[in-house]
Amino acid sequence: MIAQIVLSMLLLGVVLFAWRVFRRAPAIGALAMLAALGGLYFVWIPAHATQLAAFAGIGRGVDLILYFWVVISLLLLLHLHLKLRLQMELITTLARAVALADARRQKSPG
Repeated sequence: MIAQIVLSMLLLGVVLFAWRVFRRAPAIGALAMLAALGGLYFVWIPAHATQLAAFAGIGRGVDLILYFWVVISLLLLLHLHLKLRLQMELITTLARAVALADARRQKSPG
């Protein structure tokens, strides 16, 4: 029972986070909300995770949840990688623009 309460509090924290993030990143907020609410459901009714796992051909409900966790984690890592790459491209573009502006300013008479 203690584990259910602790996990529920943590998952409710994720729900609050998802609610706050939803305006800035609707896809991330919705997916986080969905994952947290699904987690709450399976924390309080773990037999359904086992039934769903058996339906999917997986032995235990815990294994199914871990597989979903790995997939979600990999998707988040991909998302972060793509965002960082975009930021690096923007920084490169900005640095080029600043360098060209400096070169033009130094070249022009005045």
